[in-house]
Order: sequence, then structure tokens, then C-alpha cells
Amino acid sequence: MKKLVSLIAAMSLTACASVESPKPVIDNSHQQLVVVVANDSDAIDATLYRFEKNAGSWQQQGQQHAVVLGRTGLAWGGGLHPPQPGQQKQEGDGKAPAGIFELGTAFGYLDSLQTNLNYQAMTANDYCIDVKGSPFYNQLVDKAVVGEEAVKDSSEWMRRDIYSQDNLYKKGIVVKHNPSNINGAGSCIFMHLWRAPSKPTAGCTAMTESDMDTLLAWLDERKKPLLVSLTKAQYQQKQSQWQLPSLGN
Repeated sequence: MKKLVSLIAAMSLTACASVESPKPVIDNSHQQLVVVVANDSDAIDATLYRFEKNAGSWQQQGQQHAVVLGRTGLAWGGGLHPPQPGQQKQEGDGKAPAGIFELGTAFGYLDSLQTNLNYQAMTANDYCIDVKGSPFYNQLVDKAVVGEEAVKDSSEWMRRDIYSQDNLYKKGIVVKHNPSNINGAGSCIFMHLWRAPSKPTAGCTAMTESDMDTLLAWLDERKKPLLVSLTKAQYQQKQSQWQLPSLGN
């Protein structure tokens, strides 16, 4: 009997030792964070912070600044964070996605930008498809490759200076929201230039050109930057669990 008890005890210890700790949402491979915090889920404005990991801890870089969000505020999006209860981002809802997201390529009207992100200069043929049911939903496409029919109902032409006569996409960054391209879950989410501090977006995060220049020059794809976008209450709730940095005043 003693041998049996000892064997059971040994098996229990081995089983306990084999249980792995939950993988952190933000692991050590991510060395840069863009943090956007709004007062509540209906707010159209927010504050953006930049953080870089130094000796294992997050250090704020430069000064925080104002950004604008979607015209109806924030709703949970699809990113690196676990699924969350509450309102979920949907196509056309005017919500910017809340959560943790990888940042993709930088883009714009110019031949090049000062940034350590990959950069794609947009042409009149470049579109981001926001049409529900499209096989190219939530993807950047070249009309010369996919054909006129594939882009005809999309409102997201990437050269807005040509088609909309504005500079909103003169400089921008792709936010990898809905990376599985789930139909209707929200598409074509960017960080880009704003119209004005009182003018919200259709679901993106926008700022002044000067602040965008600072952000682009700082971001480095080798540091696997992430966007964290939350309300103040969500940030306080998730800060310890997701190992988010403390915010300045």
C-alpha cells in the first residue's frame, strides 16, 4: 500500500509540474506598444501613448497626444487578445476596434516615408475591400490584379487624394484587426491623418500629420509593435492580467 500511495503522489507531482502557465497576451518578443485610451466606449476622442520595453519594463517614449476614434466610439475587435464579452465590432457600425492588435505595413501617397516599418506607396489601383461577402474582404488589393468587378462596390480607395480630394491616407498604418477576414466583422482598420480634432472616423484611429510623423519614425517592425486600444475602465481591468504599462497623467 505504501508503494501505491508513493506512486500516486509521484504521478500527481509530475502532472502538476507539466501544467504550463497561461501564455501572456503580450510576450517578450513585442518591444513597442502604441496605447490608445478613451474615457468610455462612446467617446470619439482618446489619448495615445508610446511605450518601449527597456530592461524588461515598459518606458514611455515622448509625450502622449490626442487622437480621434470611430464616430460611435469603441467595440471589441478581433486581435491577439482572448474573446471578450460585450459589444463586438461589426462592419459599418462606426466603432473603432478595442483590444490588442499587431501593426502591419505603413502606407501613403508618397514614394517613401521615414519609418522602420515596411512601406507601401499607394496607387490609383489600390483598394481595401469593405464589401460584405467579397472573397477579398478586409484585404488590400490591386485593381489591375483582381479586376474592376472585385472593387466596384468598395468605398475604400487608398488614394483618397484622387477619389475623395483629401489627405486622410497620405500617411498611415494598417491595423491587423480581424486577421482571419471574417465576413462582416469589420474591415480596413488603419491609423491615419485626421480631418480635425472634433471629426471622428468611420472606425479608424486618426491624428495630426506631425504626430503621425513621430509615430512612423519611432515604429520598428523588428520590435513587433502592437496597438492596445481600450477604454479607461477596460485598461484598469486588464492592466495586470495583460501586463500593460502604467499610464502617465
